Amino acid sequence: MRTDRLVAILLMLQRREQVTAAEVAEELEISERTARRDLDALAMAGVPVYSTQGRGGGWRLVGGARTDLSGLTASEARALFLVAGQASTATPAVKAALRKLVHALPEPFRVQAEAAASSLVVDPQRWGANRYDRRPPPFLDDLQDAVIRRVQVRLGYVDGKGVETGRTVHPLGIVAKGPSWYLICDTEAGRRTFRIDRVSSVVLTEDPAHRPDDFDLAQSWREIADEVDRKRTPLEARAVCPPHGVSVLRMALGDRLEVGGPTPDGRIEVVVRGPNEHMLAGELAGLVDWIEVTGPQGVRDHLAAIGNTLVERYG
Repeated sequence: MRTDRLVAILLMLQRREQVTAAEVAEELEISERTARRDLDALAMAGVPVYSTQGRGGGWRLVGGARTDLSGLTASEARALFLVAGQASTATPAVKAALRKLVHALPEPFRVQAEAAASSLVVDPQRWGANRYDRRPPPFLDDLQDAVIRRVQVRLGYVDGKGVETGRTVHPLGIVAKGPSWYLICDTEAGRRTFRIDRVSSVVLTEDPAHRPDDFDLAQSWREIADEVDRKRTPLEARAVCPPHGVSVLRMALGDRLEVGGPTPDGRIEVVVRGPNEHMLAGELAGLVDWIEVTGPQGVRDHLAAIGNTLVERYG
């Protein structure tokens, strides 16, 4: 996992005066190309790493092999935790290493480093067929800086109808949802979520942002994502499936599948969410070997119509 490698490379740089991409590749059992890409990622993120070219060249930490994490500046410490501290992808070993790194920081930087480590959630599942663009949107860095510094932001925003408005928000965290980025914040109207690619302007203030003591970014995003999913798939179809079919349905339907208890004949009750009867029937028709829909009747009627059409065309 990449987060493991980034932390391991940083610790290698602390132990040695200099490392080469080949040495990193050999120790971490990766390709030299991957090693160079990881070293570049650390440097681009602001960690004090630089390369020297030519015979005897390699990668070093600014200040030499004796440089440790207590020598990082505040922005460099934050950069490290933004690169390696994405809680949704880090292994327990990486999280333990990050906790140790936090304690190595001087007190003035520790709060911001911890804030950086918890400022971002990565949700790899995409919503719909949105365009695949991995380039970060404008103002992403400014908004992440506001989250970490915990200051209010004057935000310009263009909604889905093209109407631009302005407001002052209390930023709480940022979520990468597939290729899209979202800002979660508190406003005068309550907690809101904004798509960052629709943000038209950002002005950081010096006013402190209010952040509830019990706020958990990952939990908050789960609640938001669940609510959005329910709105996108309001229809619920009831069905039964054989026990061995549950794993197939999980792979095919993901979070839209809810698994219940057993029926008297040994099958398993399930509920499947979808946008409407017609689209849900079309999807479930391909899973006929593992599922029998019991309701609503509209979905069953659409399935029967699909079956009749298939028989007429191919029977």
